[in-house]
Amino acid sequence: MAKLNVSIDDRLRDELFKLVPPRRRSQVVNEALENELRRRKRKHATEAVHHLRKRSATLSEKEIVEAVRRDRTRGER
Repeated sequence: MAKLNVSIDDRLRDELFKLVPPRRRSQVVNEALENELRRRKRKHATEAVHHLRKRSATLSEKEIVEAVRRDRTRGER
């Protein structure tokens, strides 16, 4: 485990010290950071998918059905 010096708002520090017992504060900060990093990763992944969707061609329902049928008949040969 690594130590890290960070600055937080006085208000957050006061709440942390008021609500969380001394030997649990690092765990609470770790969990909060982990949740935030997970949220950011999901956001970046979602943005990447949206970007790819904009760049890729969209197919109609009819085109999709035709492509699936072609693919199935290829497997039968």
